[in-house]
Amino acid sequence: MTETYGTDFLVRWLTAAAEAVDREADRLTELDSAIGDADHGANLKRGFAAVSETLAKEPPTTPGAVLTTAGRQLISTVGGASGPLYGTLLRRTGKALGDDERVTRAQLADALASGVAAVSQLGGARAGDKTMLDALGPAVEGLRESFAAGRAAAEEGALATVPLRARKGRASYLGERSVGHQDPGATSSALLFAALDETAGAESPEVQA
Repeated sequence: MTETYGTDFLVRWLTAAAEAVDREADRLTELDSAIGDADHGANLKRGFAAVSETLAKEPPTTPGAVLTTAGRQLISTVGGASGPLYGTLLRRTGKALGDDERVTRAQLADALASGVAAVSQLGGARAGDKTMLDALGPAVEGLRESFAAGRAAAEEGALATVPLRARKGRASYLGERSVGHQDPGATSSALLFAALDETAGAESPEVQA
């Protein structure tokens, strides 16, 4: 028996993510003020609010279309690096899902892995560079086990950025001074997977034999 998830599930996930970003915007900006431009929270808050508004006005018809629409909206709305990076993550994930009307957790994990690879290519970063990839990579692997495992892995990955020295992005300019600070991108990535877990917990998925 395999649980599958439809368009409504993806919309609820991104709406929950927008609410989480709204709640945590000040914290994200505080983290970014230590090693970045102090705009991560405000930028993501604006971007995900626009995503929610767009999805409410023009509901896409497939899970993949939900994510590609959200990705395009983030790229067009959010300044700095976070818009293109999160936009690429969602667009590439949506493209990988294709036109299926319902997807399994395993399919979503595989698609997100494609999105994470695209983010790595775009930003030139890899695991250990103190970026969002330090949360995203473990989260996708955890998602293959369960939604809760994906969330836990993302949160652990974000915390694990604290002792790292930044090697990419604005934080890398600080050198050793970047050590001791949690990466804001990894932190917001963990929020995304926490919202996914919460959405799954509230969902009554369709079960296919």
